[in-house]
Amino acid sequence: MNPKSNPIGPTAGRAAPATEDAAVYRKVNWRLLPLLLVCYMVAFLDRINIGYAQLQMKQTLSFDAPVYALGAGIFFIGYFLFEIPSNLMLEKIGARKTLLRIMFCWGLAAAGMMFVGTPTQFYVLRFLLGALEAGFFPGIILYFTYWYPSARRGQVIAIFMSAATVAGMVAGPISGAILKYFDHVGGYFGWQWLFILQGLPAAILGIVIYLRLDDGPEHADWLSPAEKALLRERLEHDEKDIEGESDGGFLHMLRDPKAYCLALTYFLLLGATYTVVFTLPSLIHGWGIHDLFTVGLLAAVPQVCAIGGMIWFARHSDAHKERRRHYAFATTLAAAGLGVVTLTQGHASAQIAASLAGLTLAYIGLSSATPLFFALTSEYLSKGAAAGGLALISSLGNLGPAVAPSINAMLAKSTGSNVYGLYLLMAMYVASGLVVLAAIRAAGTHPGASAHVAGRT
Repeated sequence: MNPKSNPIGPTAGRAAPATEDAAVYRKVNWRLLPLLLVCYMVAFLDRINIGYAQLQMKQTLSFDAPVYALGAGIFFIGYFLFEIPSNLMLEKIGARKTLLRIMFCWGLAAAGMMFVGTPTQFYVLRFLLGALEAGFFPGIILYFTYWYPSARRGQVIAIFMSAATVAGMVAGPISGAILKYFDHVGGYFGWQWLFILQGLPAAILGIVIYLRLDDGPEHADWLSPAEKALLRERLEHDEKDIEGESDGGFLHMLRDPKAYCLALTYFLLLGATYTVVFTLPSLIHGWGIHDLFTVGLLAAVPQVCAIGGMIWFARHSDAHKERRRHYAFATTLAAAGLGVVTLTQGHASAQIAASLAGLTLAYIGLSSATPLFFALTSEYLSKGAAAGGLALISSLGNLGPAVAPSINAMLAKSTGSNVYGLYLLMAMYVASGLVVLAAIRAAGTHPGASAHVAGRT
């Protein structure tokens, strides 16, 4: 076979047809992604169910909106403090043991939220939940770098992250149904049942991950030697779409200002996104819709539409080998959707429909931006810096949701309107896209870049 006719490249000393390449990655996808999708769905539910629980907790506990906003944010303080150690430990002891520890412990903490009775208990458990879950998301992104080259990673991360969108989609109807139909069952309030029914599955899934996953291709007895060789070849000859940092390890990366620009990008993106997620039930409730189950159903609409948009963005980005402009467009789309919401809020049917359309546009943008960001970040970081770098950028970025919901709540309380908070979120999305465009170069944008990139593959 003429090597020029083979777009995939050599594997173990011979050319591998595209069909063979696709078959191996399809096998890997079916082994890894379904379980990881379910795990991330449960993780996301445990993060955001406080937004639904608070609608009923306000009736049984003397917590006001700032208490909930602070509790929502404290989760990310614990996440920030323990994320880097967790990811460095994953690289040392492997994904199976790390994810078992993370998921089993956070599942118990999430279920323990049902016993909250005071603001202090609420804050402590939210902090503990963040500390125990720390490392889960960046650990999975790092885990993907053990299996997939850059050209396939965007779609894989998008598929994985679609679990968050699916979780957001089903969170409304499921949470609303639990709050409505489990209230006073067995002497417990609906919000207490919400925490235990959505928390314990994480602990069970931790055990399943330990039994089911492998730490990397070399440990996978379900792959043949030839398949392992193909995966190894793809990773060793990985081509980057952007100009990355030099391979000097984690300590070298700590002195790289662009790593902190990426952290700022994620800070703005995540702070805005989680504020939208946490306030979505209350926002819809403010349109004059008071039935909790109906609130949940309407909250699912934007997230259903966002799944297709997220996959399309990732595939288009992979196909064109371009991350920066795709990311900036997605964040601009999120800001534009929120702009529609600010202009159309009201109780009339037409206003509700227009606001829901704006939220749908915003969710397509914000849901698409995150997988694009991590595809870009995983390409930018060198192999030696990937574990600590992904955790550092993620942990600094997770400070965004620690502060943004509280600022949004204070703006709403002081002005009596949620419009100014939406303006703030729009600005954060636009700024996030601009930072990426300004800080990160595409591959080959200056002399010597091609040689630099080739030297890293």
